[in-house]
Amino acid sequence: MVDELIVGEVLKPQGIRGELKVKPFTDAAEDFAAFRRVFIGGTEYRVLSVRTGGGAVFLNLRGVPDRNAAELLRGRQLVVRREDAPPLEEGRYYIADLLGCEVVTASGKRLGTLTDVRSAATDIYTLRSDGREVMFPVAEGVVVRAEPENGRIVVDEKRFYEVAVTQ
Repeated sequence: MVDELIVGEVLKPQGIRGELKVKPFTDAAEDFAAFRRVFIGGTEYRVLSVRTGGGAVFLNLRGVPDRNAAELLRGRQLVVRREDAPPLEEGRYYIADLLGCEVVTASGKRLGTLTDVRSAATDIYTLRSDGREVMFPVAEGVVVRAEPENGRIVVDEKRFYEVAVTQ
C-alpha cells in the first residue's frame, strides 16, 4: 500500500487572495474538510479553509497569500499522507491500492493487471493484458470482490465479457 494519496488537481486561482480551485479526485468534494495539510510538489501546506461548490473544492493554504502564488500551483496535484486521509467504509478502497492488482476470474483465470481507474457514473477500470488494453465498467455483478491486500481483483467472467471493451 502506498503512503501518499493523490486527492485532487489545482485548476486555477480563485479570486485575488490566493484561494485555489481544485478538481477533487475523492468520492465527494466534502471529503476535503477532513484534511489539515496537503502537499503540492513535495511542499507541505497547512489548510486554512475549505469550501465546496459545483463539484469543485476551494482551498486557502498557508503560504499561498495571493493570486500570483496560487497561479504557480496551477495544474499541480494535491497529495495527502494516508494517515491524514479519512477512514474508508468497509468494501471501499483507495484507487492507489487497486492499481497494479491482478484481475482474475472467480475460477482463477488471469485477465490482466489494473493500470487505470476513471471516475464516471460508474468507475471504468483499465487493465493491460498481452500488450492490449481492456476497459470495463464496475457495473453491478462485474466485480465479485477486491482484495488489494492480496494484490487481486476478482470478477465474474461471464459478466466481465458482456461489458469489456478491448482497445
